[in-house]
Parts: sequence; C-alpha cells; structure tokens
Amino acid sequence: MPTEPASRQERKQRTRQALLKAAFELVADRGFATVSLREVTKRAGVVPTAFYRHFASLDELGVALVEESIRTLRRMIRSARRDPQTYQDIIRASVHTLHEHVRAHEAHFRFLIRERYGGPEVVRRAVGTELRLFASELAVDLARFEYLREWSTEDLHLIADLIITAMQASVEELIEAVPRDEETDEQIVRTAQKRLRLIVLGVPNWRSSP
Repeated sequence: MPTEPASRQERKQRTRQALLKAAFELVADRGFATVSLREVTKRAGVVPTAFYRHFASLDELGVALVEESIRTLRRMIRSARRDPQTYQDIIRASVHTLHEHVRAHEAHFRFLIRERYGGPEVVRRAVGTELRLFASELAVDLARFEYLREWSTEDLHLIADLIITAMQASVEELIEAVPRDEETDEQIVRTAQKRLRLIVLGVPNWRSSP
C-alpha cells in the first residue's frame, strides 16, 4: 500500500525534532554556548533559514532543549510513583527508574547537568525554573501520602528539594561513571538508595512548625 504523504504539520514537527536531536548530539561533549546555528542545521539536514520557522534564536532552542529534558525527568518520576506501598518500595522504584532513564537518555541528563551552572544565562534560568516547577509538582504528589498530609507546604517543598538534589548527585555519578560497567552502576545505585533512605528516615519524626 502506498504511504500517504505527511501533512504540513507533520513535516514541521519532524523538522523541529530533527533540530532538537541535532542539538543534543552536538552538546554531548561540549557546552551549548559553543554550538552554532549552522552546525545545528547542517547536522539536522535542513537549510539555515528553516531554523527560524521553529526557533527565534539559539537561546530559544536552548530553552526548548531544557523543556525536552525536563519532560524526560517528569516521565521518569511518574513511572516510579506507580502504586507505592512503603518507603522501601518508593526508593527502590525511584532509583531503578532513574538508572534506566539516565542510561536511555544520557544526552538529556548531561545537558541539564552541564548547563545548570555553566550555560548561557537564559538557559541557566530555564533549567532553574523547570527544576523549581518539577519540585513543586513532586511536593503536591508527596502531600497525597497519608503520613505527609499534615505537613506544611513549606516542608513538603523542602523534602522535594532534598529528593531532587539527591537525584541530581546520582545522575552526575552515572554520567561520569568510570569504568562504564555493570559493577560501577550497581555501586552508584546502592549509594543512591542510601541517600534517599537517609532523607526519608526523618519523615515519621518530623513535625511542621505551627
């Protein structure tokens, strides 16, 4: 059967995804600030003028890369929160999912880590904003657990920040792992689980300030 021609919207979406993919490939081993528009379009297989049909500038492309990477993070956490019963289940599921997604989307995680503090200002701001929104979303989800329902909004955000900070440390260790083998990954996973256990150990005894 002949394949139906793609619609204009489908072609536009494919070009946008090609530009994002090309940019992720280019920043795999260097900072976003060193990437040029011509490099991105050449790798994506489009003419430079086509770039401006999707992004007003390279800065806007950088923000789009941040959003794409954070979506990966959100999918990861939602997957790990499926029907948790105990702290141990939450920790095990979260760390297992973290490990899987980092290995499957290393370009995304490497980009976030590198640009969080060393990228162009607009990209740094975008990473910070998206991580704060991510923490707020996690705090809302944490409030659904019976033992956290009495916690204040401030304290829920604090524990969400601690969890995300611990996750970032584990992501960095996975990205920079040497040597790249199963034994190294297993050690990083064990350390990640310990970090989260240390955080949640204080939960039952914590009382929010009046």
